[in-house]
Amino acid sequence: MPDDEESSQDQAEARREPRKEPPTRVDYKTPTTAKVGGPSFFAIYKKGHGYWTRMGTAIGAGLLGLIVAFELYSQIPTFMHGTQQHDKMVARIAAAVFLIAYTLWAWWFTNKPSTVEFLVATDSEMKKVNWTTRKELIGSTKVVIIFMFIIAMFLFTCDLIFGAFFHLVGVLKTMF
Repeated sequence: MPDDEESSQDQAEARREPRKEPPTRVDYKTPTTAKVGGPSFFAIYKKGHGYWTRMGTAIGAGLLGLIVAFELYSQIPTFMHGTQQHDKMVARIAAAVFLIAYTLWAWWFTNKPSTVEFLVATDSEMKKVNWTTRKELIGSTKVVIIFMFIIAMFLFTCDLIFGAFFHLVGVLKTMF
């Protein structure tokens, strides 16, 4: 009979408290990676996350690529010794090839899982920032501008005093 009592007690406990499954362990140390044979090269990893930081990164990378391509276009003809028309054609081709290669590299780099995780984390941290109010910003700007003018006047006065002193000593021929 003691076995019957224990089994009835176990059944009563089982009815009172449903069994809880142990929580699934998540490994946060290793970044998630795209599956082999998964999305294509042009798929966006974690689409919709970190939108503004991705846009800022894309704009910055785009401007950098355009500036370098323009410099290639303007500097390559100076190093070539052919006709002017031929040199410009070579410069155009080099700039275009650079832009295509740079665009592909930038797309790959900004869609790497580790880069995306960083940009998403940056976006979430920027949302936590306590930004100053307009009134505080204007007040701080006024303090900086006034202090800048005070320092400029002080340095100008010191320059005049030292200029006059070195003129009197004979180091400087003219005062100004």
